[in-house]
Amino acid sequence: MAAAAWDRADTGAPMTGVEHNPTPPRTNLDGSTRRPDSFASLRIRNYRIYTLGQSISVVGNWMQNVAVGWMTLQLTHSGTMLGLVIGARYLPVLLFGAWGGLVVDRHDTCRLLALTQIWFAVQAALLTVLSAAHLVTLPLLIVIMLTLGLTNLFDGPARQKLISELVDAEHLTNAVAVNSTFVNTAKLVGPGAAGFVITALGVAPCFALDTVSFLAVLVSLAMLRTPEMHPSEREVRAKGQIRAGLTHIRRTPELLYPMFMVYVTGIFTWEFPVSLPLLTTSAFHSGPAGYGAATALMSAGGVLGGFAAMRRRHLSTRSLSLSALIWGALICAAALAPSLPVALALLVLVGAGSITFNATAKTLMQVGAAPQMRGRVMAIWSIGWMGGTVIGAPTVGAIGASFGPRNALLAGGMAAAGVGILVLLLTSAARRTKEDPVG
Repeated sequence: MAAAAWDRADTGAPMTGVEHNPTPPRTNLDGSTRRPDSFASLRIRNYRIYTLGQSISVVGNWMQNVAVGWMTLQLTHSGTMLGLVIGARYLPVLLFGAWGGLVVDRHDTCRLLALTQIWFAVQAALLTVLSAAHLVTLPLLIVIMLTLGLTNLFDGPARQKLISELVDAEHLTNAVAVNSTFVNTAKLVGPGAAGFVITALGVAPCFALDTVSFLAVLVSLAMLRTPEMHPSEREVRAKGQIRAGLTHIRRTPELLYPMFMVYVTGIFTWEFPVSLPLLTTSAFHSGPAGYGAATALMSAGGVLGGFAAMRRRHLSTRSLSLSALIWGALICAAALAPSLPVALALLVLVGAGSITFNATAKTLMQVGAAPQMRGRVMAIWSIGWMGGTVIGAPTVGAIGASFGPRNALLAGGMAAAGVGILVLLLTSAARRTKEDPVG
């Protein structure tokens, strides 16, 4: 949920202000050296209103996510089936995500988002009725998840792109970090509330609350002042535009390395909706309250990580690699925890690491992407971060079913740490080659 020099060379490489020379003084991504203001972007009315509406909606959305996961386990008692249900939601993003980003680049972002919120609300209302009437079956749930995925084709990149249209370039870095913090604050409330609601009333009220939550985004969109926005030029329909977006990423190292790390972690690491319920229910024999607590504490850590990200001035591929390495090590420690309380404590740190990594990656790509390419760049990011779940969720679920629930989480930690080390080695080798081309 940074001011950059947008002029580019013919190669498409952005002038992002990201430091490649470690010599002090370090600068912000906007090129300044002043001390950053953690909440600078919230002084902008449009961004403040939209962030509030989105945060309310995320609370409902995470209540739905927890309800879907719990309902699937109750129907199937299978981690593999849980992975398939979650993966179904992201299959359309995996298959058609780049096209969805192109559609976003061609159309008015606010109008497109209003349409996606209406359709999300309709789908949540359908889940409310079906679950209340005890008519939900596994095939029906998979179909509903597929329709949610079709809506996400446009909703995900549109949400990311809208941030850059609500703030000027100077505040973009801070706005991305603030958005991550507020979203994770909402995620702190949503899963915890879902655990208590499911225990007391069942899953149907979770879907009902999610239905209502989409009104918050619709109201916030209606309240935006159009003259104060910074819309990018819409892409005119032409041939080869998806390929142009891919080429832009390939020719821009500030986009290519973060994107590679996002794809690896998106497929194997960011599968907590699969690995956490397996860990809490199978390894520690806890109920829905335990799963809700695990997700809520991860989100609490995410809030802490978000606050840290809001104050960061110097972002680079190296800092992202170190974030991945530390994040992966923390996940491995949580997977090997001897008891649920120890695991929950470590998940706070895992949550902080996840948002530090995610906010850094999104900021590098938002700042590094050409404005007219931003929808496609963020859609390709969505393919890895969300669409990768189509592959990752069943894989992680199968690992948990075959080798034990702890190994499902452990595999994700090893993937994050491994890709962090790999990119550190690649970028260090490239830097040495650049400094000493003869040697």
